[in-house]
Amino acid sequence: MKQELPAVTQKRLGPQVPRRGHWLLARLGQLILRLMGWRIVGILPNVDTAVLAVAPHTSNIDGLIGLSAIQSLRVHVRFMGKHTLFEGRLGKLMYWLGGIPVNRESATDLVEQTVAVIQQAPCWLGIAPEGTRKGAERWKTGFYRIAEALDAPIVVLGFCYRRKQVRIVGTVQPSGDMERDLASMVEMLVDVVPRHPERISRPFNDKTPLP
Repeated sequence: MKQELPAVTQKRLGPQVPRRGHWLLARLGQLILRLMGWRIVGILPNVDTAVLAVAPHTSNIDGLIGLSAIQSLRVHVRFMGKHTLFEGRLGKLMYWLGGIPVNRESATDLVEQTVAVIQQAPCWLGIAPEGTRKGAERWKTGFYRIAEALDAPIVVLGFCYRRKQVRIVGTVQPSGDMERDLASMVEMLVDVVPRHPERISRPFNDKTPLP
Protein backbone atom coordinates (compact mmCIF):
# COMPACT_ATOMS: atom_id res chain seq x y z
CA MET A 1 0.00 0.00 0.00
CA LYS A 2 1.26 3.44 -0.90
CA GLN A 3 2.19 5.72 1.99
CA GLU A 4 -0.33 8.45 2.78
CA LEU A 5 0.90 11.84 1.60
CA PRO A 6 0.74 15.07 3.63
CA ALA A 7 -1.55 17.93 2.60
CA VAL A 8 0.04 20.75 0.60
CA THR A 9 -0.77 24.33 1.63
CA GLN A 10 0.69 27.75 0.92
CA LYS A 11 2.27 27.82 4.38
CA ARG A 12 4.21 24.62 3.65
CA LEU A 13 5.88 25.96 0.50
CA GLY A 14 9.59 26.79 0.71
CA PRO A 15 10.84 30.37 0.27
CA GLN A 16 12.42 29.65 -3.13
CA VAL A 17 9.18 28.40 -4.70
CA PRO A 18 8.13 31.06 -7.29
CA ARG A 19 4.91 32.77 -6.30
CA ARG A 20 2.23 34.46 -8.37
CA GLY A 21 -1.41 35.38 -8.16
CA HIS A 22 -3.90 37.38 -6.11
CA TRP A 23 -5.33 36.19 -2.80
CA LEU A 24 -8.83 36.36 -4.29
CA LEU A 25 -7.87 33.90 -7.05
CA ALA A 26 -6.31 31.68 -4.42
CA ARG A 27 -9.59 31.63 -2.53
CA LEU A 28 -11.44 30.85 -5.78
CA GLY A 29 -9.10 27.95 -6.51
CA GLN A 30 -9.54 26.63 -2.99
CA LEU A 31 -13.33 26.94 -3.30
CA ILE A 32 -13.43 25.04 -6.59
CA LEU A 33 -11.34 22.21 -5.16
CA ARG A 34 -13.46 22.07 -2.02
CA LEU A 35 -16.73 21.99 -3.99
CA MET A 36 -15.33 19.18 -6.14
CA GLY A 37 -14.08 17.34 -3.06
CA TRP A 38 -10.40 17.45 -4.08
CA ARG A 39 -7.19 17.93 -2.07
CA ILE A 40 -3.52 18.53 -2.92
CA VAL A 41 -1.12 16.11 -1.22
CA GLY A 42 2.60 15.38 -1.35
CA ILE A 43 5.84 17.33 -0.98
CA LEU A 44 7.03 20.10 -3.31
CA PRO A 45 10.76 20.88 -3.60
CA ASN A 46 12.06 24.25 -2.43
CA VAL A 47 13.43 25.41 -5.80
CA ASP A 48 12.77 28.35 -8.12
CA THR A 49 12.79 26.26 -11.31
CA ALA A 50 11.18 22.87 -11.88
CA VAL A 51 9.30 20.86 -14.48
CA LEU A 52 5.98 19.37 -13.38
CA ALA A 53 5.23 16.09 -15.19
CA VAL A 54 1.50 15.37 -14.98
CA ALA A 55 0.22 11.88 -15.84
CA PRO A 56 -1.92 10.04 -16.66
CA HIS A 57 -3.94 12.65 -18.55
CA THR A 58 -7.31 11.38 -19.83
CA SER A 59 -9.82 14.23 -19.42
CA ASN A 60 -10.30 17.97 -19.91
CA ILE A 61 -11.43 18.09 -16.28
CA ASP A 62 -7.76 17.54 -15.40
CA GLY A 63 -7.12 21.09 -16.60
CA LEU A 64 -9.74 22.62 -14.30
CA ILE A 65 -8.37 20.71 -11.32
CA GLY A 66 -4.79 21.61 -12.18
CA LEU A 67 -5.48 25.31 -12.65
CA SER A 68 -7.49 25.42 -9.42
CA ALA A 69 -4.61 23.76 -7.56
CA ILE A 70 -2.08 26.21 -8.99
CA GLN A 71 -4.23 29.21 -8.09
CA SER A 72 -4.97 27.89 -4.61
CA LEU A 73 -1.24 27.61 -3.81
CA ARG A 74 -0.28 30.81 -5.66
CA VAL A 75 2.65 29.04 -7.31
CA HIS A 76 4.02 30.54 -10.53
CA VAL A 77 3.45 27.68 -12.97
CA ARG A 78 3.47 28.09 -16.72
CA PHE A 79 2.02 25.42 -18.96
CA MET A 80 2.09 24.47 -22.62
CA GLY A 81 -1.05 23.95 -24.64
CA LYS A 82 -2.34 23.61 -28.18
CA HIS A 83 -1.97 26.91 -30.04
CA THR A 84 -5.67 26.80 -30.99
CA LEU A 85 -6.59 27.30 -27.32
CA PHE A 86 -4.92 30.71 -27.36
CA GLU A 87 -7.31 32.29 -29.84
CA GLY A 88 -10.02 34.85 -29.07
CA ARG A 89 -11.19 35.66 -25.56
CA LEU A 90 -10.18 32.26 -24.24
CA GLY A 91 -6.69 32.91 -25.57
CA LYS A 92 -6.32 36.06 -23.48
CA LEU A 93 -7.28 34.09 -20.40
CA MET A 94 -4.84 31.31 -21.28
CA TYR A 95 -1.97 33.79 -21.63
CA TRP A 96 -2.90 35.47 -18.36
CA LEU A 97 -2.94 32.13 -16.57
CA GLY A 98 0.63 31.49 -17.73
CA GLY A 99 0.00 29.46 -20.87
CA ILE A 100 2.62 28.95 -23.58
CA PRO A 101 1.08 28.19 -27.01
CA VAL A 102 2.57 25.24 -28.88
CA ASN A 103 2.11 24.39 -32.54
CA ARG A 104 3.14 20.76 -32.62
CA GLU A 105 3.59 20.84 -36.39
CA SER A 106 6.28 23.53 -36.22
CA ALA A 107 7.88 23.06 -32.81
CA THR A 108 11.29 21.80 -33.91
CA ASP A 109 13.14 24.16 -31.55
CA LEU A 110 10.52 24.11 -28.81
CA VAL A 111 12.93 22.89 -26.12
CA GLU A 112 15.47 25.64 -26.79
CA GLN A 113 12.83 28.37 -26.88
CA THR A 114 11.18 27.17 -23.68
CA VAL A 115 14.50 26.94 -21.85
CA ALA A 116 15.35 30.51 -22.90
CA VAL A 117 12.01 31.82 -21.61
CA ILE A 118 12.39 30.13 -18.22
CA GLN A 119 16.01 31.20 -17.82
CA GLN A 120 14.93 34.82 -18.25
CA ALA A 121 12.21 34.53 -15.61
CA PRO A 122 12.46 31.44 -13.37
CA CYS A 123 9.20 29.60 -12.87
CA TRP A 124 7.80 26.09 -12.84
CA LEU A 125 6.68 24.50 -16.09
CA GLY A 126 3.77 22.06 -16.15
CA ILE A 127 3.60 19.47 -18.95
CA ALA A 128 1.55 16.33 -19.66
CA PRO A 129 4.21 13.97 -21.11
CA GLU A 130 1.59 11.83 -22.85
CA GLY A 131 0.67 14.76 -25.12
CA THR A 132 -2.89 13.47 -25.59
CA ARG A 133 -5.90 12.37 -23.56
CA LYS A 134 -6.47 9.14 -25.50
CA GLY A 135 -4.09 6.24 -25.03
CA ALA A 136 -0.69 7.57 -26.11
CA GLU A 137 1.72 4.95 -27.41
CA ARG A 138 4.68 6.66 -25.77
CA TRP A 139 5.59 9.71 -23.68
CA LYS A 140 6.91 12.76 -25.45
CA THR A 141 10.38 13.53 -24.09
CA GLY A 142 10.56 17.31 -24.50
CA PHE A 143 9.80 17.84 -20.81
CA TYR A 144 12.79 15.69 -19.84
CA ARG A 145 15.14 17.54 -22.19
CA ILE A 146 13.90 20.88 -20.85
CA ALA A 147 14.60 19.76 -17.27
CA GLU A 148 18.05 18.50 -18.32
CA ALA A 149 18.92 21.80 -20.01
CA LEU A 150 17.75 23.78 -16.97
CA ASP A 151 19.39 21.35 -14.50
CA ALA A 152 15.99 21.36 -12.81
CA PRO A 153 14.13 18.61 -10.95
CA ILE A 154 11.08 16.91 -12.43
CA VAL A 155 8.17 16.92 -9.99
CA VAL A 156 5.95 13.91 -10.71
CA LEU A 157 2.22 14.23 -10.04
CA GLY A 158 -1.13 12.88 -11.12
CA PHE A 159 -4.85 13.49 -10.66
CA CYS A 160 -6.27 10.50 -8.82
CA TYR A 161 -10.04 10.37 -9.25
CA ARG A 162 -10.43 7.44 -6.86
CA ARG A 163 -8.98 9.44 -3.98
CA LYS A 164 -9.91 12.88 -5.40
CA GLN A 165 -6.35 14.01 -4.85
CA VAL A 166 -3.75 15.96 -6.79
CA ARG A 167 -0.96 13.57 -5.81
CA ILE A 168 2.65 14.83 -5.86
CA VAL A 169 4.31 11.43 -5.75
CA GLY A 170 8.00 12.22 -6.11
CA THR A 171 10.84 14.23 -7.60
CA VAL A 172 13.36 13.02 -10.16
CA GLN A 173 16.60 14.81 -10.99
CA PRO A 174 17.52 13.93 -14.60
CA SER A 175 20.45 11.53 -14.50
CA GLY A 176 21.15 11.40 -18.24
CA ASP A 177 19.68 7.90 -18.40
CA MET A 178 16.30 8.97 -19.74
CA GLU A 179 14.84 5.50 -20.13
CA ARG A 180 15.56 4.60 -16.53
CA ASP A 181 14.28 7.95 -15.22
CA LEU A 182 11.05 7.71 -17.19
CA ALA A 183 10.48 4.17 -15.95
CA SER A 184 10.93 5.45 -12.40
CA MET A 185 8.28 8.14 -12.98
CA VAL A 186 5.80 5.62 -14.36
CA GLU A 187 6.34 3.40 -11.32
CA MET A 188 5.60 6.37 -9.02
CA LEU A 189 2.27 6.93 -10.78
CA VAL A 190 0.96 3.39 -11.23
CA ASP A 191 -1.65 3.67 -8.47
CA VAL A 192 -3.01 7.04 -9.68
CA VAL A 193 -6.49 6.34 -11.12
CA PRO A 194 -7.43 8.73 -13.97
CA ARG A 195 -10.94 9.85 -14.88
CA HIS A 196 -10.99 7.49 -17.87
CA PRO A 197 -8.84 4.41 -17.10
CA GLU A 198 -9.69 2.95 -20.51
CA ARG A 199 -7.69 5.78 -22.10
CA ILE A 200 -4.55 5.11 -20.10
CA SER A 201 -1.36 5.29 -22.16
CA ARG A 202 0.74 2.30 -23.11
CA PRO A 203 3.67 3.12 -20.75
CA PHE A 204 1.34 2.50 -17.79
CA ASN A 205 0.06 -0.75 -19.27
CA ASP A 206 3.62 -1.90 -19.92
CA LYS A 207 4.87 -0.44 -16.62
CA THR A 208 7.76 1.05 -18.55
CA PRO A 209 7.81 3.95 -21.07
CA LEU A 210 8.94 3.49 -24.62
CA PRO A 211 12.14 5.28 -25.70
